[in-house]
Amino acid sequence: MVESLNTKVDLSVDATSFVGLARYGKIIIGDNAFEFYNEKNAQDYIQIPWKEVDYVVANVLFKGKWIPRYAIETKKDGTFNFASKDTKKVLSAMRSYVSYERMVQANSFFKVIKRGVLGFWKRKKS
Repeated sequence: MVESLNTKVDLSVDATSFVGLARYGKIIIGDNAFEFYNEKNAQDYIQIPWKEVDYVVANVLFKGKWIPRYAIETKKDGTFNFASKDTKKVLSAMRSYVSYERMVQANSFFKVIKRGVLGFWKRKKS
């Protein structure tokens, strides 16, 4: 069994990890780290210490009424995508450990399309 990095647990909630195939488990937010443990395989886990978190990116839809997924970008290991039952509660629990400037909204669908078209237009000009 894996030992938790946290000494105090703030929130524990059911979640899905989208690293590779979708995996179901629990997210534990504590004083030292963000942790994901798989329900079926105890050896399948993700532990991200708070000092390694670079950004938390949330997909915000319908002007903040629904947040389906969020991603944690780390300084060294890349991006980890998650979805949970009560996403707003998870993000507010993270807010006490990640600064407000490091919690950002993902680009909307139309902003991504606009960037792609403008980038294509710039490449075609040069």
